[in-house]
Amino acid sequence: MKKFKKIIPLALAVTLTCASLPMIANADSSKVVTIGTNLSDDQKKSMYEYFGTSKDSVETIEVTNQDERKYMEGIASEAQIGHKTYSCSYVEPTTSGGIQVKVANLTFVTSSMIASTLTTSGVENCNVVAASPIEVSGTGALTGIMMAYETASGEKLDEGQKEAATEELVTTGELADDIGQDKATDLMNDVKENVIANDISDEDKIADTVDEKAKDLDVNLTDEQKDKIVSLMEKISQYDYDVKSLQQTLNNLEGKSEGFFTKLVNNIKGFFGGNDSNSGGIISQTKDDILGSDVVSNSTLDDIKDKVQNADTEGWWDKVVNFFKGLTGSDSDSSDSNSSDDSSSN
Repeated sequence: MKKFKKIIPLALAVTLTCASLPMIANADSSKVVTIGTNLSDDQKKSMYEYFGTSKDSVETIEVTNQDERKYMEGIASEAQIGHKTYSCSYVEPTTSGGIQVKVANLTFVTSSMIASTLTTSGVENCNVVAASPIEVSGTGALTGIMMAYETASGEKLDEGQKEAATEELVTTGELADDIGQDKATDLMNDVKENVIANDISDEDKIADTVDEKAKDLDVNLTDEQKDKIVSLMEKISQYDYDVKSLQQTLNNLEGKSEGFFTKLVNNIKGFFGGNDSNSGGIISQTKDDILGSDVVSNSTLDDIKDKVQNADTEGWWDKVVNFFKGLTGSDSDSSDSNSSDDSSSN
């Protein structure tokens, strides 16, 4: 049997493992946990256990409803804001790789929504776990995450960008109720990327972009929905963003081949090279059983895993095959073995 065929099962296993690894954490940064102040002592303890850490190992910030209201009042409804805070987060700044997010027991927001809105807040690279011991909307989770990121990284985010990020999260969530979470997230990401990459600030041109992207996704927007998106994008267009960093996170969410494959190859190289620092970060440390068998969870890494399993991106599989050919020898190995396989296939 040819050497290449022998390596494929191992290659796939390694690929699946390595694709799930977030980027390496910045050694100069700390990890910070935020805890909803209205949780009981037992619930707070369970969240540390879920995150795979302890109160003594990380810095902790208690987030109150007043903290959430600072950014959400005037954007979210009273029902969405509520009067108590249960959402928690665990944040780890990283040196590269964009933003990766896992959520658990958040019913209104998804991991992709949080990742995308964090790019709007000015965050470029980090691993995030956002969760609650009970099911909550999660609209306030972004507030705690931004607070944790500022503390962990020592970087102060712009107040206007944080408000725009909160507005984006709420707008995307409301839109998802009508057109579905995937299409709502894709639409907001496509419009935002186009506005930022092409430096579009004119209201009419932004409106044209919204129409174009909605048509591409076969989405019918009401006038009110369109106006909300246009108004939000006008605010976002006022700020300077690192387009490359923004696109890296959005490409990760969409599973685009180039960004994904480059990241995959780098992780595999690190694996074969014995790079112990590539441990998977805080996302790989969560203990889902702590939150019970009915926990509702999703991660931005899910799409990447699907890409590996389905290999449905044009040209993607050839890249994987060629990469592993390089690991195992040369094309001549495959050719010689093919001859042998053909002769014994009777």
